[in-house]
Amino acid sequence: MENGGRLDELIRRVKTAQRELEREIDRLLTQKRKKFQYQVRRGRVIFERQIKRLHRQQRTSLLSYIRKAPPAIILSAPIIYAMIVPLVFLDITITLYQHICFRIYHIPRVHRRDYLTIDRHYLPYLNLIEKINCVYCGYGNGLIEYAREVIGRTEKYWCPIKHARRTPDPHRHVEKFFDYGDGDAWKHNLKDIRMDWEETTKS
Repeated sequence: MENGGRLDELIRRVKTAQRELEREIDRLLTQKRKKFQYQVRRGRVIFERQIKRLHRQQRTSLLSYIRKAPPAIILSAPIIYAMIVPLVFLDITITLYQHICFRIYHIPRVHRRDYLTIDRHYLPYLNLIEKINCVYCGYGNGLIEYAREVIGRTEKYWCPIKHARRTPDPHRHVEKFFDYGDGDAWKHNLKDIRMDWEETTKS
């Protein structure tokens, strides 16, 4: 088997394993929901009444939480929270960008709701500050995932060429890119790769 064919086979196996992994994660998640006695209804997490009482008993009071916090953590908080400004700016601009440009170039749009999951504030054992922190981290990390997918699809359309040096964690579209230095593929197959969104629309 040629190197290209072997790579395609390995990618196919990885995708198959990924689907199996996702099914197993879903199965374990169902078990965890039963174990910790909660359900998700219309995007809202609902715990059983006795579990909510237990969680409230486990919650650290705001006064105790602040009193035990080292001064350096309190002083660094404004710097951490100030990052919400560039994050919101990224959110607005990347959303406007894809809704305008993806329509023009017929690139399937990324569903923001699939990447931004804000649900940790439903946990009764978190106090107000902990809930705010968890909302902030959930928003920030989900936003970066969302933006990465938008930018990844942009790269797939405009410059689907692999780098000469592989990066530690390339986005999922890279495997379909042309090899570095393969000018013939770039010249003859660019239109095909730009129109190949079958896997994206299934995900």
